Amino acid sequence: MREKKGPFAVTRRGFLGTLGVGAVAVVATSGIATGDTKETAVIDPREMTKVKLRINGKTHRLLVEPRWSLLFVLREVIGLTAVKEGCGRGECGACTVLMDHLPRYACLTLAVEAEGCEIVTPEGLMEGEKLGPVQQAFLEHDAFQCGYCTSGQVMAVEGLLRVRPDPSMEDIRRGVSGNLCRCGAYPHIFEAAKQAAKLKGGHG
Repeated sequence: MREKKGPFAVTRRGFLGTLGVGAVAVVATSGIATGDTKETAVIDPREMTKVKLRINGKTHRLLVEPRWSLLFVLREVIGLTAVKEGCGRGECGACTVLMDHLPRYACLTLAVEAEGCEIVTPEGLMEGEKLGPVQQAFLEHDAFQCGYCTSGQVMAVEGLLRVRPDPSMEDIRRGVSGNLCRCGAYPHIFEAAKQAAKLKGGHG
C-alpha cells in the first residue's frame, strides 16, 4: 500500500525521522528543564547547619535544619518554653521575641536568619526568679485571663519601651497591635504598659 502524497501528507519514513530528532531534543534539553546545571545548587532542607545564636546573653552553638523556625529551636531544642506557639503563621503574636531590641514573630523567622542578632525571650527579662518590670506590671494590673498570649504581649511592650520609654496611649495601642488577646484584656494590657514605663524609669 502506497503512502499518501500531498501538501500536508507525512511519509512513514519522515514521521519516524521526526521522532528521532524529537528524542535527541528531549535529551539535550532535559538538563535545563530539571535545573541540572553547574550554576544551580539545591539545598537539602534536612541537611544540618551550624549556627551560633545569642539568646538572653548566652551563646548557643547548635546544629539546625535550614527550614527550622526560631520558635521551634527556642522551644524544642533549647527548652525556652515561655515563647508560645499560637497560629504558627504570624497572625497572633504569641511567639513574639526581641531581636536587636525589636519585636519579631519567632514563628516566621528562620533560626539561621537569627544568627548574629541579640535575641531576648521572656526568660531573659527576669533576674533569677524576680520578674522584670513589664512582667510585674502585667501581674499587678491583671493584664491576662487565659494567659496564653501574655508572653507575646509582654515582649511587644518591652520592645516598645526600649524605643519609647515614655509612650503615649496611642503608642501603646500601636505597639501591641500585632498581638491578639482572645480574652479581650486590652484595657488591662494598656494600663500595664503605662505602669511598666513608670517601673522602667519613664513617666508613663
